Amino acid sequence: MANGIIVIDKPEGWTSMDVCAKIRGILHEKRVGHGGTLDPMATGVLPVFVGRATRAVEFASERDKEYLAGLKLGTVTNTQDTTGEILETHPVTVDRAALEAVLDRFRGDIAQIPPMYSAIKRDGKKLYELARAGKEVEREPRPVTIHALDIVSQDGPDAYTIRVRCSKGTYVRTLCHDIGQALGCGGCMSALRRTWAAGFGLEQAVTMDALRQAEDPLSLLLPVDSYFARHPALTVSGEVEKKIRNGMTVVLPQTEDGTYRVYGEGGFLAVSQAKRGKLSTIKSFFEV
Repeated sequence: MANGIIVIDKPEGWTSMDVCAKIRGILHEKRVGHGGTLDPMATGVLPVFVGRATRAVEFASERDKEYLAGLKLGTVTNTQDTTGEILETHPVTVDRAALEAVLDRFRGDIAQIPPMYSAIKRDGKKLYELARAGKEVEREPRPVTIHALDIVSQDGPDAYTIRVRCSKGTYVRTLCHDIGQALGCGGCMSALRRTWAAGFGLEQAVTMDALRQAEDPLSLLLPVDSYFARHPALTVSGEVEKKIRNGMTVVLPQTEDGTYRVYGEGGFLAVSQAKRGKLSTIKSFFEV
């Protein structure tokens, strides 16, 4: 039975759901979900949760993410990336030093207005559906955090690669658009590669071709408890394990407060929270 996490290096042109659909067929498992949507133009780290591991998907979106993004100055589009319709073009006279000076405005806690071409819903309809119908609605700014923002390279007079480490909910193409506005020449995103998501990096990722060609695709799955490796392990047995399997809170007076990976005789049981000597389950992962 397929249970675990496979980190895919998503190819350009695929949706995140395309990847999940293909993995369902390869692994013969209906329970497949991804840990953070990537637009079709984007590539890179897409953690895919399989089988019982899909119970961890809800935790994946909470983690920070890191990207390498192409920043094209002088061009404004309706999608805030180069796949969209060009709305404005402007001459680019700013240099790398001017760009570096502006970036500091976008580091730390900032507010972003979500783009119209996004999956956010308004009155039951996704914004991109309204945008495709030629409608634009007011959007409330949303708080996000940019933990790191650096220039990796200058690739042309109006083209740069930037590295962005950010909180959940950050739109990198909106960041590129806003940087262009701050420089006075406009800008958009020309490419996007995610290098880190849900605690996994590119060094752990495999391509779809590698997955398709693997003699034993199941061998590429990481155990679901690897996702929670940052939390200490706690091993239980006997009546305590039985109570945890029955969803009960157990008394463990010597256990320090915190979040734990809990193991029993049958392996990984649950992610649990200890507080004041009592251990309660946050999410169970054992097969019933």
